[in-house]
Amino acid sequence: MKKTLAELRAYLTHASEHELQLPGRIQAALTLHQARSERLVGWVQLFVVLTFTLLYLISPKTFTAEAEFAPVPWVLGAYFLFTLLNLYISHKWLSPDWLTYLSIAVDMGLIYLLIWSFHLQYMQPPSFYLKAPTLLYVFIFIALRTLRFEVKFILFSGAAAILGWMTMILYVLLANPDNTMITKNYVEYLTSNSMLLGAEFDKIISMLIVTLVLAAAIHRGKRLLINSIIESRMTEDLSHFVSEQVLEDLTLSNEAPRAGQARCYQATVMFIDIANFTSLSETLQPSELVSTLNQYFSELETILELHGGTINQFQGDAILASFEAQHNNCNSAECAIKAATAIQQRLELLRLGEQQIRFSARIGINTGEVVGGMMGSTHRLIYTVHGDAVNLAARLEQLNKQLGSRILISNETRQACRHGLFQFESKGETQVRGRNAVTQLYTVVF
Repeated sequence: MKKTLAELRAYLTHASEHELQLPGRIQAALTLHQARSERLVGWVQLFVVLTFTLLYLISPKTFTAEAEFAPVPWVLGAYFLFTLLNLYISHKWLSPDWLTYLSIAVDMGLIYLLIWSFHLQYMQPPSFYLKAPTLLYVFIFIALRTLRFEVKFILFSGAAAILGWMTMILYVLLANPDNTMITKNYVEYLTSNSMLLGAEFDKIISMLIVTLVLAAAIHRGKRLLINSIIESRMTEDLSHFVSEQVLEDLTLSNEAPRAGQARCYQATVMFIDIANFTSLSETLQPSELVSTLNQYFSELETILELHGGTINQFQGDAILASFEAQHNNCNSAECAIKAATAIQQRLELLRLGEQQIRFSARIGINTGEVVGGMMGSTHRLIYTVHGDAVNLAARLEQLNKQLGSRILISNETRQACRHGLFQFESKGETQVRGRNAVTQLYTVVF
């Protein structure tokens, strides 16, 4: 028994320490979730009080005209005002713990006050209210606190519910000491205002068990919630390093990512490199160079994504991008050429950095079969594309300098485009280094 308690204490302590060590942005996301949950609690409370009010309005009234005090409207009114206040606060900020504890106490206090008032409303002895089905709402109020994913609030709700009901029982016993209304006959209990202590004990045990079960479930659920938030933030972070398609493939994959996972498919590959980057980097301070280069990358990324392209790698000042599927009624080759001409047109107007630098880029485009997948070691992986089609695109980008062009495309890319969509200009043919076949070269007029 001591070992079990020690393990439980260590488990709870570990969870608490784990939560305290959460990074600020993870803690902020958790707080935002709890704030939204607290607002939901407020709306449920409002629904409950409106339900009580409706039931009171349509129920028959037993007060005589001479009655001086009708408690139910006052109780409902106080509950309604408190609920509105709590709802207002929850929409402004996350309620502090003390206010949440107060809200729970008021919830339980008002529901029990409402139940207590039944014996006055129907002019019956106090034991009458012990049979009120309104007690079921107490379980709703306990369950409501699971939305905050805080075990302490669930335990406090359960304790308040149990203490409240014990107070209600004690009031029955003390209201008329000469006739406590206690019976041991179950039939008499059901058919009269008599009180059966065993039945009241069952209600208390039910509250205790429900509270403990919910607390245990939420304790585990909160750890899952924290892990979910962490994984969500990790996914957002990874989206800066890999494409959305890669993230989707990883999410839906039945296997853990490992080196060598790849697939072959047809794609159009684009290499983009900045002309005279070495000379340019010599004229800028390192911090200014990095800032200006990031602005350049952001501009090109926008254009590539607009035309259905995916950036696979940043290689120094170069970009490796691929176009895999149709986009806006254009195939991969057509999308790549449209993106390339849009990039060149944008760079003619673009001035970046404090020195208003004008970038000039060389682009090589090729269409063919590529291998896309995870490459690297056991513990460090990157997602990229490989193959002869990729190598040729890189060679075409380099040949721009020799031929004085800004965009070079292969014959495979040209043939993949619809006739008349672009105006191509032949740049002859050459035997690209590392290839035995002769490569026909084209540029696009824009």
